[in-house]
Amino acid sequence: MQPRAHSVPAVVQTSIPVAMWLAASLLVACGEPLVPGAGEDAPGTSRAALTELVVNGTFANGVTTPWWSGANTQSLVENGRLRVNVAGGTVNRWDALIGQDDIPLVSGRAYTLAFTASASANVPIRATVQIEPSPYTATLDQTVTLDGTARRFTFPFTSSLGTSLGQVTFQFGGSGAFTLYLDDITLTTETGSGPIALTSGFYVDPNSNPAVWVNNNGGDARAARIQAHIASKPGARWFGNWSGDIASAVSGFVSAADAADKLPVLVAYNIPGRDCGSHSSGGAGSPEAYRAWISSFVTGLGTRPAIVIIEPDAVAQLDCLPNDTERQTRLGLLRYATEQLRDRAPNTWAYLDGGNATWIAADTLAQRLESGGVRNIRGFSLNVSNYIPTAQSNTYGAAVSAALNTRYGYTKPWVVDTSRNGNGSNGEWCNPAGRKLGVTSQVGGGADLLLWIKVPGDSDGQCGIAPTVPAGTFSPDLAIRLIDGT
Repeated sequence: MQPRAHSVPAVVQTSIPVAMWLAASLLVACGEPLVPGAGEDAPGTSRAALTELVVNGTFANGVTTPWWSGANTQSLVENGRLRVNVAGGTVNRWDALIGQDDIPLVSGRAYTLAFTASASANVPIRATVQIEPSPYTATLDQTVTLDGTARRFTFPFTSSLGTSLGQVTFQFGGSGAFTLYLDDITLTTETGSGPIALTSGFYVDPNSNPAVWVNNNGGDARAARIQAHIASKPGARWFGNWSGDIASAVSGFVSAADAADKLPVLVAYNIPGRDCGSHSSGGAGSPEAYRAWISSFVTGLGTRPAIVIIEPDAVAQLDCLPNDTERQTRLGLLRYATEQLRDRAPNTWAYLDGGNATWIAADTLAQRLESGGVRNIRGFSLNVSNYIPTAQSNTYGAAVSAALNTRYGYTKPWVVDTSRNGNGSNGEWCNPAGRKLGVTSQVGGGADLLLWIKVPGDSDGQCGIAPTVPAGTFSPDLAIRLIDGT
C-alpha cells in the first residue's frame, strides 16, 4: 500500500510567524562567499576519480589559450585569473562571450561545471555547456548574477547530449560595459561512479501495485493495456510505516534492482504528522522513532546505486504545523535524513521534496530547502503526485536553484514527477478527471531526471473520480483514465 495524496490548496500563503521563523533561520544558515556547492566539494555525491575536461581553467601559465573571445570581449590573464573586458552596446547575452571548444560529452553521464567569478558591476551572466554548431543545443544553461565579491558557482547536471563537439561558454551581452573576472573553471565527470553511471537504466518494480493487479487479473480486458502502459514502466516504490522492517524492505528492493543492473527509485514517506492529517496521514510516532526509521532506511541502501525522494510535501506543508517549535523539529528531522544519506549512502542521489510550481514562492522554498538540509544531497524534487507540466516545473526549479545561489552561494539540480502530467493540471489535486500519463522515466529532460514517482493508478484518496478508493490503493479505472487521458 502507498498512502499518498496532496492535502492543501495549490497556493499557500506564508503566515507571519512562519515568515519570522524563516528570517531567523536565515541568520543561522547564510554562509560566506565561496561556499562550495553540489559539485566536487559536495558531500552528498559519491567520491570517485574525476576527469577534467576543461583545459587551462586556472590560467596559471599566464595565457588564455585555448579559451577564445567573441567580437565584443577582450580577454587577458591578470593576477592569475582571466580578466574579460566586455563592451557595451550589445543586446543579447550571446553578443559578448568567451568559450572553449572540443569538449566531449556522453549522453546520460553526470557532469559538474564550476567556476569562480566576480564583476565590476551587478550584472547577470549566462553559463552553458552546449554543442558548437548550430542550433547550439545546450544541456546546461544557467544564469547567475555577479558583483564585486568573488563567488564559487557549481552546477551539477546530466548530459542530454552525446557529442565530441561540446562547448563551454560564458555569455555577457546586454548589460553595458563592465569588467569580469573568471578563475578555477572546471568541467568534471566522475569516472565509473554515480548511480546513473553504475547502472544500465531505471528499474521496473515487478511488485508494484499495477503489476500485482495485472498478475491477479489476467482475464480482465484492461489488464493488457495496464501492463503495456504502466506496469512495464520504471517507477518508484514508496516506503513508510506500512513497510515492516524498513532496513530489510529497502535492502530487498535495491538488491533486486542491483542484480538486474538497474537503478531503483525509492520514496521515504514517514515524517511525523505526514500529509497534515489528510488522506495520507500517519508517519512515525515521534521524532526519535523517525530518526531510527530513516537511519534503518539508509542502512538498507548500503553502497548500492539508488535514487531517493525524501518526504513528499514535508517542506511545503510546514505551514500546516501549529507552531514554530514543530516546524523546527520537522526541519531538524529532514536535515538528519539528508546527513544520513550523505554520510552512509555514497551511491545514492537523494532529492528533498519541494512541492510543486504553483504552491510556494521560489525564494521561500529555497529558504526552506536550505533549512531542511538540501545542501547535503544531490538536489530537490518537484511535482510529486501532481500534474503541473514539465516545462513549468523546470522553470520553477531553475528559479529555486537561482534563489539558493543568491542566498547561500550554491545551486542544486531537481527532478520532476512526470507520472501524471501528460495533460497538465486543471487546478485540482485529488483524483481529477482528464489527466494523462506523462513521459516515462529518463535522464535529462530539462531537469536532472524525469521520473514516475507517483504510481499511476494509485488513488490520491477517497475523492474526485475515485470517491471510494483509499489513498495508495490501485484502481484499474483510474489507470485506464490516465492511459486514455479521460
